[in-house]
Amino acid sequence: MTAALLEVEGVSKGFPGVQALADVQLELRHGEVLALVGENGAGKSTLMKLLAGIHTPDAGTFRLNGRELSIEGPRQAQELGISIIHQEFNLMPDLTVAQNIFIGREHRQAGLFLDDRALNRRAQELFDRLGLALDPAERVEQLTVARQQMVEIAKALSFDAKVLIMDEPTAALNDAEVDVLFELIERFRTADTGVIYISHRMEELSRISDRISVLRDGRYVGTRVTAETAPSEIISLMVGREISGEQRPAPRTPEGEPVLSVRGLSTRQLLREVSFDVHAGEILGFAGLMGAGRTEVARAIVGADRRESGEIRVRGRVVSISSPAEAAGLGIGYLSEDRKQLGVLLERSVRENLVLSSLREYTSGLGFVRDGRIEATGREYVEKLRIKTPSTAQLVQNLSGGNQQKVVIAKWLVKDCDVLIFDEPTRGIDVGAKEEIYGLLRRLADEGKAIIMISSELPEVLRLSDRIAVMAEGRLTAVLDNAEATQENLMDYATRFSSEGTIAR
Repeated sequence: MTAALLEVEGVSKGFPGVQALADVQLELRHGEVLALVGENGAGKSTLMKLLAGIHTPDAGTFRLNGRELSIEGPRQAQELGISIIHQEFNLMPDLTVAQNIFIGREHRQAGLFLDDRALNRRAQELFDRLGLALDPAERVEQLTVARQQMVEIAKALSFDAKVLIMDEPTAALNDAEVDVLFELIERFRTADTGVIYISHRMEELSRISDRISVLRDGRYVGTRVTAETAPSEIISLMVGREISGEQRPAPRTPEGEPVLSVRGLSTRQLLREVSFDVHAGEILGFAGLMGAGRTEVARAIVGADRRESGEIRVRGRVVSISSPAEAAGLGIGYLSEDRKQLGVLLERSVRENLVLSSLREYTSGLGFVRDGRIEATGREYVEKLRIKTPSTAQLVQNLSGGNQQKVVIAKWLVKDCDVLIFDEPTRGIDVGAKEEIYGLLRRLADEGKAIIMISSELPEVLRLSDRIAVMAEGRLTAVLDNAEATQENLMDYATRFSSEGTIAR
């Protein structure tokens, strides 16, 4: 019997206070795309970092084509034929695309000076082979997140990779870009290669994977053939419990004066005459394709982007907002899609993050911080939102993605905002954590908060929203009650251009 391409046997890894992996097994076959799934904190990323040479296992064995491996660093992993595309990009923004791809492997003239022409030629040959529309000479800082992802893929494939590990590769891609990525994967996999594909998007697994392996709480649970297994079975293996169905919210008619009214919102770059209302107790979902203007609406409301024109009212009063801090002072909290850069301070504690937006309320008249009150608030919201942490003193960077997101939400609840704008609230978190976030958003609405929820996942928009606003090319093209909305008509409106726009009342 032919040896597997990659074998993981009895691998364990512990960190101070945490057993991240315990006796994990895994097998990647030749020519296979093996999906690796599990809740945040299940050990997926730790296992991949062991394979990539970033960490060293405490116990266990890795074999490549039957040969036992000792991986002593990332460069050695690449030389052995193991390439990884991390969820967090590892690019240098000041360098060009070609320089990023071949860093450390550059052509030099007379052994001294970089030969950018030769470097660009090599990069272009790689792009032509992979079918990527990238400019080798463009600086990475000028690229969109989706195109940066493509650079990461090209960089990984520029090595003679046998095993390609992809950690949430489609998180920042639209449908067309996902199709390109899947074509790249199909071209990469041969009788001599294989792919380990980590994703929380269950609908992708049936399209791209041959088998699915599941980790839970740092342990191997099992492997299933994708074509023979229902998504519900995989989810049950991941979370160890049943997940509720796709029930939509009951129809409700907005009552009373809107908490937030937006009229004629326009920006120089994209938005044109966007108008809508949000009432207390409702979730207004925003749907649309990438670049349609959903995030730009949120940023313009809170003053992160400059408005060219338009009027914003909070509880009927016209307000002028020039910064997110001013928005927070008016009771509008904005949870950015990039929680790690803009939502939390990763190297600070849970309790410190929870009071970030309300720090004045936790200092005395002389400027001294009231540590006892901060600790009490920390304990209250850790319990209220069921944040999984050993204590409020835990650094946020040590929490799972879902729990980091809960910290961001709690920060605005401590501030007691009337309007909460959630931009991609479940991006990068697992199925079980998603369910908790869904329940939390619904509870906040039931308590009277006015919520705007922006999501690229149409099932998520339909699952949570009372009404759905659809954006296309910077304009609002429709506002639908959830009862009349379907994925088909949402996509229909998302691909339209309305010269008049729509007012959501």
